[in-house]
Amino acid sequence: MKEIRIGENESGQRLDKFLLKYMSRAPKSFIYKMLRKKNITLNGKKAQGNEQLRQGDAVKLFLSDDTIGKFSETRTAGYAETELDILYEDKHTIFINKPAGMLSQKAAAEDVSLVEHLIAYLLKTGQISEEALATFRPSVCNRLDRNTSGIVAAGKSLAALQQLSAMFRERSLKKYYLCLVHGRVTEARRISGFLSKDERTNRVRVQRAGERRSPQKEEARIETEYRPLRTGDGVTLLEVHLITGKTHQIRAHLAAEGHPIIGDYKYGMRSVNDSFKREYGLSTQLLHSCRLCFPEGTGTLSELSGREITAPVPDLFRRICREKGVM
Repeated sequence: MKEIRIGENESGQRLDKFLLKYMSRAPKSFIYKMLRKKNITLNGKKAQGNEQLRQGDAVKLFLSDDTIGKFSETRTAGYAETELDILYEDKHTIFINKPAGMLSQKAAAEDVSLVEHLIAYLLKTGQISEEALATFRPSVCNRLDRNTSGIVAAGKSLAALQQLSAMFRERSLKKYYLCLVHGRVTEARRISGFLSKDERTNRVRVQRAGERRSPQKEEARIETEYRPLRTGDGVTLLEVHLITGKTHQIRAHLAAEGHPIIGDYKYGMRSVNDSFKREYGLSTQLLHSCRLCFPEGTGTLSELSGREITAPVPDLFRRICREKGVM
């Protein structure tokens, strides 16, 4: 017999949903059969499966260890330790300065992403157990492209993950980026347009608001605000305020304005990028998530109320900016 005490991260969900996470390889029919036969009980009583779990509830599995093991995934596989650049951490949240070249989340089953590195860190520091991973996985709340560096926010608890994700979705926090673009930009602008994605090529297309001919089904409205910080040798360092947050938005939007990001081979100028590659060995776009500004608030994320989290730019980014006279 195995007894599971429901904690903060498991409460609020249905019993059957919880069991299907805990024994993720078990068919639904097996779960419901065990409930009917009272091989699985809730607080010592027969359960239907549709009960809402509360913190402190006791779920008992009158099953052999072999049966539980057979239907449970090996949850520590793929969690790889690496040194994380932690910008801020509290009981519920953690903010990491992701290097360019690292995935925020898996794109394929065999990938190792920032999420796997995060879970390895939380296991190593005793902030989560292997058993707890059966029903809740800490994860990131915002995603950066593989070759974009900077701040990635993650929730350690379910409540924090939900509230932090809602802040990104509802745009109640402000997101700022630094990027080095081709050409001279002399004035601040707020630009809008419509973005559509070609899933086959993983490229997006931007139409300016005034040039849009007819609405497309898969289009999304985008808004980007930027201001030049300094102009140098054929380039400009921009601070970008990302108002909406769509795939490749900053990269495609600035390219559509005639100022592609240096190092961006998907949307930028190959000849310019090749020259930076030869001179500096640059292999990623010079785009960095540098600052998050949180609103005043309470609740689970009260420690973030009014806080500003910043991330230093990578060494190569800084070196190029200095040599081009913009930093």
